[in-house]
Amino acid sequence: MNDLLKDLAALSRPRLLLRAARAGLPAYDRVRHLRRIARLPAVPAPREALTVLMAEEVVHEADRRAGRATYSVARHLEILIAILAEARLLPRLV
Repeated sequence: MNDLLKDLAALSRPRLLLRAARAGLPAYDRVRHLRRIARLPAVPAPREALTVLMAEEVVHEADRRAGRATYSVARHLEILIAILAEARLLPRLV
């Protein structure tokens, strides 16, 4: 769990991308969106969902930085929205 929290804390993306992701949070419906975004057969626990989402986000970030034609800002935003929403569901460490 600590590695996941470290990865989340180290997530540094362009301000505009994160602002757009935060703006999408109110519309995020875990049951409806997570299976499609994470490409999973069922809705997993937040920790498992974050593991899958973070791995996919790294690929999209690499595509964005490389300027690849296959990069989809819409898909990247969906993943970031899901990451932010799922991170809120993790147990708080005191």
